[in-house]
Amino acid sequence: MPRKRVLFIAEAVTLAHVARPYLLATALDPEKYEICFASHPRYKSLMGEIPFLWRDITSIPSEQFLTALSKGSPVYNTETLRNYVKEDLDLIRQFNPDVIIGDFRLSLSISARVSNKPYIALTNAYWSPYGKHPFPVPELPVTKIFGVRFGQILFNIARPIAFAFHSIPLNKIRKEYGLPSLGFNLQHIYTDGDYTAYADIPEISPTFNLPSNHTYIGPLEWSPSIAMPSWWETIPKDRPVIYVTFGSSGKSDQLGLIIRALQDLPVSLVAATAGRTNIPQHADNIYIADHVPGKKVAAAAALVICNGGSPTTYQALSEGKPMIGIANNLDQYLNMSMVQNAGAGKLLRAGQTSVSGIRKAVEAVLSDREMASNAQNLMHLIAQCHPEEKFEALLQRAINQPLA
Repeated sequence: MPRKRVLFIAEAVTLAHVARPYLLATALDPEKYEICFASHPRYKSLMGEIPFLWRDITSIPSEQFLTALSKGSPVYNTETLRNYVKEDLDLIRQFNPDVIIGDFRLSLSISARVSNKPYIALTNAYWSPYGKHPFPVPELPVTKIFGVRFGQILFNIARPIAFAFHSIPLNKIRKEYGLPSLGFNLQHIYTDGDYTAYADIPEISPTFNLPSNHTYIGPLEWSPSIAMPSWWETIPKDRPVIYVTFGSSGKSDQLGLIIRALQDLPVSLVAATAGRTNIPQHADNIYIADHVPGKKVAAAAALVICNGGSPTTYQALSEGKPMIGIANNLDQYLNMSMVQNAGAGKLLRAGQTSVSGIRKAVEAVLSDREMASNAQNLMHLIAQCHPEEKFEALLQRAINQPLA
């Protein structure tokens, strides 16, 4: 039997959107599948030896993406999406895949359909239109001016309008290609696919009345293919380790506050900066590197402090560790609020953090036995997910069931 051709397209605005599909691609049997992985190369060096075809494609800069989120502005304009679609179509024609998988490559909502190729959208369940959760107000100018309480009221009023405004560029390009509008709910824009795969567990991110083409595959745990830093073996064994990482999308300036808050406590702080900040080692109990194998460090940690995004929170939970999420953008607030609701972590607002507030939160979480127990329970649920197997079953379904 000829191998099925599988095209992964990852939008490299953050490391997570590259790491998740890359993990799935490497799990597929090369005897059964011929794989092409397309992404901007900014995170390519972290992937280690790449065992399949890699194609460089365009992606907006991460800084542009994060700035748009911080202002509440649309991430993509029509010209960017129009160019993305053309680039997608060229790649699809060249590789001629049997199925396409995209992670936040919104243009595939058009290019995959125009090419008549089945399309699996990889996303998070908290963006599902079938969820019934509140939307916390993120760190926007409105919270700085009016405060969180009144800012939340204004956000509740303005959010549907803002979501509609964010939906306009993609719907405009869909119309140019003769495709119907997806409506003016950003949740439909972010999760549109012939099949939609949620990299979550429903115990954390619940949904209701899912259609048959929406499915949970479970968390996708990825760590960079690098060695442990030379100082790793020198960390004392008689005090708790606190792992701090804000990834490629967190507020990196929070790291300085955390160091000041924890440098006098009887803990060892291991910080991964993702190369986004240069902070000197302030005390003997502070250990800093650009990148670390996050899963190994989380396994050794008593507590994980992160930006509240799903990759690191699930990395912590897969090791049964509670966390503090210092959230800034809406994606992080949505995910971390659900982790907090599950009793496995504490949400802090990036716009309201302080040295004393961080220290108080760390001491509270380290002493919270119920939170530690909840994290352990979620670890056992995550261990039963087997996302690679669920994904391949979905992949076979997409390949074998003709599009309507």
